[in-house]
Amino acid sequence: MLGRIWIADRGMASADNLTWLRDTGRRYIIGAPKSELKKFGAALAAAAGWRTVHEGVEVKLTSHPETDETVILCRSADRRDNERAMHERFSRRIEAALDRLAARIARSKKRLEPSQVNRQIGRILQQNQRAAARFAVTLEPDDGPAGFRLRIARNVAFDDWAALSEGAYLLRSNVSDWNDQQLWKAYIHLTQAEAAFRIQKDQLNVRPIWHQREVRVQAHILVCFLAFVLWKSLEMWQQRAGLGNLPRTVLEELARIHSHDVVLPTTT
Repeated sequence: MLGRIWIADRGMASADNLTWLRDTGRRYIIGAPKSELKKFGAALAAAAGWRTVHEGVEVKLTSHPETDETVILCRSADRRDNERAMHERFSRRIEAALDRLAARIARSKKRLEPSQVNRQIGRILQQNQRAAARFAVTLEPDDGPAGFRLRIARNVAFDDWAALSEGAYLLRSNVSDWNDQQLWKAYIHLTQAEAAFRIQKDQLNVRPIWHQREVRVQAHILVCFLAFVLWKSLEMWQQRAGLGNLPRTVLEELARIHSHDVVLPTTT
């Protein structure tokens, strides 16, 4: 038990789960919700303390203000590009929808009901909530037939926080004898386990929820676990043989091998 580290993503980071891990004396590394980043805004903004642990990934250790946990702040260049593109995509959708709504209000020949327009604004923001906080939308009195016009302003605070937090995430751990690189690398192993289960769900089209009995679900999980053990064994074999550490390359090479039936005409 002392050598085992429990690793879970932020979907498992409930208060009950964390309490159980602590009360049972388990060591863990667990992802934290994105909202918790705001508690560490100063540490994120500070230039000192960051260390590159992988290409495009930096980490920094700090302490949780409410517990005795170690907090691993992480910044990923790839994740930053993805989140920035996502924010821009949703922002363009919001702007286009609000521009169309503003044009309809301006063209109206009769007085409009503000509550109905506010509901439309709410739907637009709800459908694109990843960037909804970037916009402040209000209805201002106007002399036109509609009785008001749409006022759209950018929330500077959202842009400032997005520039700081895009690509950032944090991990919580009660492991005190590991350095930042060890903690981050251990957590990243979780993505490999998730990928193993994803292969079962996506490529083989087999998901535990499709089973009708608990024993079948457990059997499915066992098969996924054994497949992951085989995957890790292949990875370690590759490393020892000096062939890298990506089992996928071996599978791709094997996939190029085909079997053919060759029929040769003979006279006998």
